[in-house]
Amino acid sequence: MDTTLISRPGHDARQASPLHFVAANGHKVRAGARELLFHVPSTAVFELDALESEVFGWLARHPVSSVDALLSDFASHEPDEVLRRLDGLRELGIVIDGPWQPVRQKLPRLTRFPLSTLVLNVNTGCNLSCTYCYKEDLDSPADGKRMSLDTAKASIEMLLAESPDLDEYNLVFFGGEPLSNMPLIRAVVEHARPRFAAAGKRVNFTLTTNATLLTEEIIDWLDAHRFGITVSIDGPRRLHDLRRRTVGGKGSYDTVVAKSKMLLARYRSRPVGARVTLTAGVTEIEAIWQHLKGELGFFEVGFSPVTSGELAEFNLGAEDLQRVFDGMKALGARYRDAALRGENIGFSNLHQLMQDLCEGRSKALPCGAGVGMLAVDHEGGLNLCHRFTGSQQARFGSVADGIDREPLAEFIAQRAERAGKGCETCRIRNLCAGGCYHESYAHFGDPQSPTYHYCDLMRDWIDYGIGLYGELMAGAPQFFDSHIAPRRAWGK
Repeated sequence: MDTTLISRPGHDARQASPLHFVAANGHKVRAGARELLFHVPSTAVFELDALESEVFGWLARHPVSSVDALLSDFASHEPDEVLRRLDGLRELGIVIDGPWQPVRQKLPRLTRFPLSTLVLNVNTGCNLSCTYCYKEDLDSPADGKRMSLDTAKASIEMLLAESPDLDEYNLVFFGGEPLSNMPLIRAVVEHARPRFAAAGKRVNFTLTTNATLLTEEIIDWLDAHRFGITVSIDGPRRLHDLRRRTVGGKGSYDTVVAKSKMLLARYRSRPVGARVTLTAGVTEIEAIWQHLKGELGFFEVGFSPVTSGELAEFNLGAEDLQRVFDGMKALGARYRDAALRGENIGFSNLHQLMQDLCEGRSKALPCGAGVGMLAVDHEGGLNLCHRFTGSQQARFGSVADGIDREPLAEFIAQRAERAGKGCETCRIRNLCAGGCYHESYAHFGDPQSPTYHYCDLMRDWIDYGIGLYGELMAGAPQFFDSHIAPRRAWGK
């Protein structure tokens, strides 16, 4: 991380120019004794020295001012030193010479979609009946609608035709419970390996499972094919069994834990993560992490809050959400302390934020859905992502007929357009990018709407992450090489 702002010569010629402070482009965050500047357009983080921090604060309090006024109020400092700090802020677009207008850079209109990932919804049936499940196409095991091998093969051909120039692709198996259609998964892998190899390509396989159908033989087969595996589990028994029940209404904890222990004991090819769904009453972040990471031994634990499910009694309300984010910060303190020792405690949410900041990601869209990823339902329809299969949201073509390009391009263009939305001037606009499409769909009935219902909490969470990032870059920069960079290699 740079420890000084960029500066440039030539400031004297501009001393008569008015100064307009652009709050939408810069945000100051404290990290212990340090002051950090988050540059919103680039998502870069700079450490401010004392004078830089004072100049920034003065400009924030005087959003329209002048160089003369600035120098007058900083008369105890060398003028050249003050002007050098001012030039750094000018270089970053945080101070400009005239009134600011939001930069409305529209994405190029998509005519082709750089697909690298397909999610195959291999069976709508599930042997659990989790009370909070968002899946609108979920069926009981007996009524599950299974994808055919022909549909899966057509999906692969569409993927290769749509993005012929990539070196590597990803096939994700989803449900319902994907392991309930294990014969199809085996057949797809047996077909895909030679098909991609013949084209000079690599293919990776991933699945999310409730773990109940795992056997030693299935685990060994998945291991041999280097599947990326995530287990859905909500923590200790008293929390997990509140929502994750069998079709007959019994808790599934004992089975899930027994199968997860078997998986973790035998699986060697890739790290195995846990995914936790947070609902009303299931908000104990540290206790859940301790159980899943510390006691069961999952490599990483990620938390997914539910605020917009169809069944309102399970949704996290304002107080629940506050508890969730407070708990995430408390776990973040453990993450920081471990990172300063060179260790990784496997907190996926914060680990991902550290990766975004380290890599300087600046997002026009919240995720790759609809651009680099589409989900294929059991009939072969193309959906924005796996959360939308079976929903009332329009499909965007089929594997047989290809992508319905114009409607999908229009959807992406509308979602990327920030004019008139709160995102236009929001300081986390290039990290959040409006939030999850399906969360907006469930909460507002419109996947185009930003997730306004937890913007304040997200801003606070990202501020927390920026501060922690600054602490780690100052105190343990090697952590990013040792633990952040390898995340990208997991799928190789």
